[in-house]
Amino acid sequence: MELQERTEMPVLLTASAAEKIRGLMAEEADVSVLRVAIEGGGCSGFQYGLGFDRGAQEGDLEFECEGVKVVVDPFSAPYLKGSTVDYLETIQESGFKIDNPNAVASCGCGHSFQVAEGEAPEEGAAGCGSGCSH
Repeated sequence: MELQERTEMPVLLTASAAEKIRGLMAEEADVSVLRVAIEGGGCSGFQYGLGFDRGAQEGDLEFECEGVKVVVDPFSAPYLKGSTVDYLETIQESGFKIDNPNAVASCGCGHSFQVAEGEAPEEGAAGCGSGCSH
């Protein structure tokens, strides 16, 4: 992949993630894009959000990766820059996994993460948030 393409897309999908997403989208009614976001919360400060949407909202970054239309809101884009979404199906783990070079620490469940000092959210969560049982 060319560097120029990489800088325009804050998130990349692996072929296996795109295949799984296309299959899931085919089962859903009235969805056309994958929305990738970060949200405050979780045991490490931020947590990832993956979901389907009808389309982009005003201000969203829109791009296509591996045949999947993806949207990222402007707040999430800097925290996701350079990230890759993969889909794993092994004996040890199954599901979507996000490899985020901006994360300096993550929780044991892998659903939440921290960024470097000065980039932390204003409202930090103490302890485990939703989606984490560690």
